Amino acid sequence: MTDTATTPLIPRDHLFGNPTRSGGQISPDGQWVSWMAPWEGVMNVWMAPAADHTAVRRMTSATDRPIPQYFWAPDSQSLLTIRDKQGDENYLLYQVGIAVGAAETCLTPFEETRVMLIGGSETQRDKLLLGINNRDPRFHDVYLLNLTSGELTLVFENNDWAGFEADDSLTLRWAVRQNAAGGTDMHEIIDGVVAEAPRESTGLDDALTTGMAGYTTDGATLYWLDSRGRDTAALFAEDTATGDRVLVAEHDKADIGGTIRHPQTGVVQAWSATYLRTEHHAIDPAIGAALAWLRERLQGDFGIQSRTDDDRRWLVWNDPLTAPVASYLFDRDAMTLTRFYVTRPELEGAPLQVMHAREITARDGLVLPSYLTLPPGCDPDGDGVPQAPVPMVLFVHGGPWARDGYGFNPRHQWLANRGYAVLSVNFRGSTGFGKHFVNAANRQWAGKMHDDLIDAVEWAVAQGIAARDKVAIMGGSYGGYATLVGLTFTPEVFACGVDIVGPSNLETLLETIPPYWEPLVKQFHERMGDPTTPEGAAFLKSISPLYKAHEITKPLLIGQGANDPRVKQAESDQIVEAMQRDRVPVTYVLFPDEGHGFHRPENNIAFNAITENFLAECLGGRAEPVGDTVAASTADIRAGKDHVKGLAG
Repeated sequence: MTDTATTPLIPRDHLFGNPTRSGGQISPDGQWVSWMAPWEGVMNVWMAPAADHTAVRRMTSATDRPIPQYFWAPDSQSLLTIRDKQGDENYLLYQVGIAVGAAETCLTPFEETRVMLIGGSETQRDKLLLGINNRDPRFHDVYLLNLTSGELTLVFENNDWAGFEADDSLTLRWAVRQNAAGGTDMHEIIDGVVAEAPRESTGLDDALTTGMAGYTTDGATLYWLDSRGRDTAALFAEDTATGDRVLVAEHDKADIGGTIRHPQTGVVQAWSATYLRTEHHAIDPAIGAALAWLRERLQGDFGIQSRTDDDRRWLVWNDPLTAPVASYLFDRDAMTLTRFYVTRPELEGAPLQVMHAREITARDGLVLPSYLTLPPGCDPDGDGVPQAPVPMVLFVHGGPWARDGYGFNPRHQWLANRGYAVLSVNFRGSTGFGKHFVNAANRQWAGKMHDDLIDAVEWAVAQGIAARDKVAIMGGSYGGYATLVGLTFTPEVFACGVDIVGPSNLETLLETIPPYWEPLVKQFHERMGDPTTPEGAAFLKSISPLYKAHEITKPLLIGQGANDPRVKQAESDQIVEAMQRDRVPVTYVLFPDEGHGFHRPENNIAFNAITENFLAECLGGRAEPVGDTVAASTADIRAGKDHVKGLAG
């Protein structure tokens, strides 16, 4: 039996550097395959003929930040990408044609603008509907984009609405906004005019679990995800001629999470739901047979990442769980499966650890779906409990209206390899588990949401997993806030904390939200606290770690992006200043070219190098030396160099 000390260190670069390839897609007409791969150290888009993968062409030329998203134009004549500037989240839309030598152009050349995709079409393949907020940053006007000419035509000037739903003819059918209760009002649009009264509404309880899920191509069916009158969001099909609804799918523990739809008709062929792990359920027998065939041949989890219009070829991802994720080309006619690429081939043969799905019961009886990864060699019988308690990192997800899931997780693998148990908890407020689970978190920031995390720590200690005096708390965004709450409200529980772009003052957080979030601000106020009332402002102050900074007694590491539009730099600045005023040790790392999280690999690797050496000092785990990673990044260490080995000097 090996133990952690004799297990090779997995290099940080192998987990957090650029993947060799990722994001594979097949063009809708099946003539091309595309993917993301590095060029001069930055992730760009590449393509090749489907019949000859060796005839590779690079299609984009990003040099500063990785392209976060790309997709094929519906007519297969161009590739579309979105990009922002240094993490400001003002995403613009770019296009490059498939012809050799085609120039890359910006289709939305505006300043201080965030573009959103509203609709695409099976029948009008050279057009898209876009939302563009260049006139008023709070609201997205709707434009029709001609992909051939680049012409933008105004369809709807928006001065009130948070979102829209269109059909395949690219006709706007619905306008959506928040109501006074923090719920959602959905108004039909008839002949370009929004109906005065909503046809459908929700209260706050159903706001995150109810909404439209798209039309079939012929417009005869409108799908809904709906939790009204029930707990979990079920999938319904509405006959648009009669208004009659039929239940298509439901799950007793999880919201319907995704659907497989016919590429040409838009009819739902299969659905999935994720409680602890993802379950796929086929409606169409041919899809069911294809999924069953794949399940027999692929270990771990898999899913469809791209399909041709004729649905004869799929690009399938496969997560073997203890090996790097791979993509395969699946020919449904020949029934062949051909490996296309492995995302990180350098991880093949690495000592990757299994993830354990667990249910943890909170003090009030709420069951918290959670995920645990243990250090190598500590659990020879594989039951998810080490032979002796080990140091643990409680890794808290952001959102908070998001969730943790099962599968390959680079942070879990990295921290487990360094000698820590890693526990990720879907605390109340996490999405995907029904509306009761979401709404149990209302006005519970630093309250029951934090109690869930403490209960998870107590569970891990009681199970013999975690050493009580060696538990760290770490996370980004809401997870960063939870870290600050952990060190201020429950300082005796944690040995240290790592806060990544976490807010310290909920009053200032809500005062500085991006303008395009304003149509949703009522929900923030109802779920967090209302800063526009004296009582609400006082409540937000009472749950803001900034005002309890003097309670911090354990080491804290903070990472922040200077261009973060969601959690402004001031959120980290002010708690660092408060700690320095009280002479409490803190290490503060600022990245001048990052936003909400660290997306340039050299910056992410540098912060993780600092983090693992910080954790080694606090918890006694292993660490790869910082080396020259910080020098290779844009990290500005504003405070606390002396607190992390390898930074001073």
